[in-house]
Amino acid sequence: MKYVVILGDGMAGYPLSERDNKTCLQLARKPYIDALAKKSTQGLMRTVPTGFAPGSDVANLSVLGYDPALYYTGRSPLEAASIGIPLKDTDVTLRCNLVTLSEEEPFEQKTMLDYSAGEISTEEAKELIAALKKQFDGSRFTLHAGISYRHCLVEEGGRTGRTLTPPHDISDRTVSPYLPAGEGSEALLAMMKRSWDILKDHPVNQKRRAQGKNPANAVWFWGEGTKPALPAFETLHQKRGGVISAVDLVKGIGILAGLKIIDVAGATGNWDTNFQGKADACVDALLEGLDFVYVHMEAPDECGHHGDIQKKIYSIEQIDGVVKTVCERLRAAGEPFSMLICPDHPTPIALKTHTADPVPFLLYRSDEEKEGAARYDEETAAAAGLFLPRACEMMAAFLR
Repeated sequence: MKYVVILGDGMAGYPLSERDNKTCLQLARKPYIDALAKKSTQGLMRTVPTGFAPGSDVANLSVLGYDPALYYTGRSPLEAASIGIPLKDTDVTLRCNLVTLSEEEPFEQKTMLDYSAGEISTEEAKELIAALKKQFDGSRFTLHAGISYRHCLVEEGGRTGRTLTPPHDISDRTVSPYLPAGEGSEALLAMMKRSWDILKDHPVNQKRRAQGKNPANAVWFWGEGTKPALPAFETLHQKRGGVISAVDLVKGIGILAGLKIIDVAGATGNWDTNFQGKADACVDALLEGLDFVYVHMEAPDECGHHGDIQKKIYSIEQIDGVVKTVCERLRAAGEPFSMLICPDHPTPIALKTHTADPVPFLLYRSDEEKEGAARYDEETAAAAGLFLPRACEMMAAFLR
């Protein structure tokens, strides 16, 4: 038996009044997933435990079978693992976004225009991070370049407990109420202000403005944490597994869990990612010996953060194509398989951020015949009447 998780990051949401009160999952044309729904078990599961912020870090840990209450130490240490940053037990890491802020002065009156600086390219970002490193690196702080707008700051001998807000939670808002607060936050705020002076007229940003793109004119720190320790996935479940994702966060979880990281050319972490490449890489890995593959697709989440209904629908439709390819190739190879389809959390278009609502899941097994429902979406899953209060328990049941 082969096992596949199809994780559509943030693909659940709320009904859209401008679209006949349907969600993006309901609006998307997904004939293959809906065909599986007729033979599957559906329900809701809570991926974000009470007391945790509804982040992809906590939610993906839950779906992969790791109880956040036991294993979660913060978001950025998971990303640090993917970047390859060696951490000491006394280090504190912080996610560093390159963002686009408005021009108002003073700094506190600026508005968060774009939490991803227009999905800045990794090549451009490296130039900007290099300029910041000259000013920021020292005995206390070290800045590390990541991918696109996602980077990492390591604080030696730091302490956690500061109030730090994810920039994607404050799109189009004045930043003043959301600036770093708490003990030790002064240095972070000073670096954020200094980044504006360094980056606003940097040649990379001058070129981006000339091209009509958002400049990466500041950094934003959030997601602090300390070095985590996850038990190996194979030890827990006796399954050899892999992860396919374009996102450092999910890759980092995979690395810490001892899963194989499967890179796919053209994987972008957005709606223009190489969906077909991910599908083929998944099947290739299974046919070459892996038992389990976690296929993470960030696209619906990014589109939700930008409030882009059409691209979120498009992304879900492309995920339907991934499901089709994986199922058809495994059947052609004569491989029985189980498939779990779910989001990690909802990212409603109207809110442009995550919520902690339970997510709809679909569980299909090729060797079982079930009387399912006509389609897969939030409403249908809720109507099924099956609710898992702890999503971290799903993986053991899935891999039975």
